Amino acid sequence: MFDPVIAPSGTLLGLLQRGRGDGTLHALTAPRAEALAALDHCVLRDPRHDWQVENRSLYYARLYLDLNGELDAIEAHLFDPEDVLDTDESRTGLALAVLGHLASYGRRDALELLRRYAAHGSNWAWALDELALRDDDAGLRALAAPVLARFPADAEGEAELAAAVRDAFEPRPWRLWAEDPRESIATRVRAAQETGCFDRWQRQMRPSGPRPGWSVRAVFEWAQAGLDRGAALHVPAARCLVAVAGPEDRPEIVRAARDGIDGARCTALRYLADSNDPDALGLIEAAVADGTTVVMEAAVDAFERMRSVAAVERARGWAQRPDALGAAAGRMLACRGGVQDRDLVLGALREAVRGEGPDAPTLWTLVDGAGRLGIACAAPVLRHIYRETASSHLRGRAARALAATDPSFATGFAVECLWDCEETTREIAARHAETGDARVVERLRRLAADPAEEAEVQTAVRSRFGPDAALG
Repeated sequence: MFDPVIAPSGTLLGLLQRGRGDGTLHALTAPRAEALAALDHCVLRDPRHDWQVENRSLYYARLYLDLNGELDAIEAHLFDPEDVLDTDESRTGLALAVLGHLASYGRRDALELLRRYAAHGSNWAWALDELALRDDDAGLRALAAPVLARFPADAEGEAELAAAVRDAFEPRPWRLWAEDPRESIATRVRAAQETGCFDRWQRQMRPSGPRPGWSVRAVFEWAQAGLDRGAALHVPAARCLVAVAGPEDRPEIVRAARDGIDGARCTALRYLADSNDPDALGLIEAAVADGTTVVMEAAVDAFERMRSVAAVERARGWAQRPDALGAAAGRMLACRGGVQDRDLVLGALREAVRGEGPDAPTLWTLVDGAGRLGIACAAPVLRHIYRETASSHLRGRAARALAATDPSFATGFAVECLWDCEETTREIAARHAETGDARVVERLRRLAADPAEEAEVQTAVRSRFGPDAALG
């Protein structure tokens, strides 16, 4: 999947793509045709950089409800000839998830679209999972024949059917079909269930990788073999060293960390860092200076995992280095530093935004650190990240940090956060948004009454009004 093109944050499309609460608020006051066009664009061209983690489906479904939006564009997208050519679930997953939420809200047209797509679409398994949560037994039973028809009644087809049953996210349809009165359907599904269970048992019993009893050298060789195949195995290899290595093996491990081949060096660095070896910090610094990219990245990652006082002290000295180790030092101080490290964390935060922009991966930790340390001077940078980032998770972290650093948060961003796409961000808003704003009270009432809302958000709403307060 290609990285999506994100419109500027000041546009309606840009706001909706980011899942910001202001996107909903602007859409509800914009011309309806314009708002629906922007909404359809988002649903049909998934704007998330990490579609498996970031939430958008409930956010978009609620907006379809508020706008009384038609589903013609979604239908055309699902049943386009491209569906046969591009079977990647990311092409249709967001649209199917939106339909699932709409079906939960009682939209019959959404339910019928899901049924049709489960019977005829390429990403049928996703549609079936959505229906498993929302459809009645009769609706699911009607899909048994068209779904099973996808699998030829030969050895290869039965193996594919067993894999589909085994990997199904929601087992309800398959359980229903295993009890279907049509014996031809029930027999195939039960056989697939038994095969899937046996496959899972075999995978659990199959040994892989080194075990106690191997030598340190064998562990290093295993890590290098994985690296030669393009697999980074130094992390499990380092864990294996804990069981394999004894005090007499330390000189060999230190030598590997200093000048071993890449697989051994990465493994040794991780092992020494995790065990707080007194030489670990010096070896990490040397690896960053003279190691390959793979070794440098492993060294930086090993350093960030360290918990010792010595590591934090070293981070204070490294924090202004203009390299990956300096960036890691800033993140370590954000996680484990004290109030005396505020200036260093603030400097790292500003430098990351200046050098890498509002979507830099390093910002996740630095934003959390700004909130944890209560760095009030960070509020302008945090507000910039909040507005501009395309990641709804990072925006949520910025909102949490602003709640701890920005006195204007309760009357500013907290209000729009009540409409945010991420439930954790809505929860923050429910705890902080100033109720003097009439929109806030009305929105809290709606969240409290919405059966699709997460329990944590509704708990936060109740905490604002008390257990006996009437929100309806």
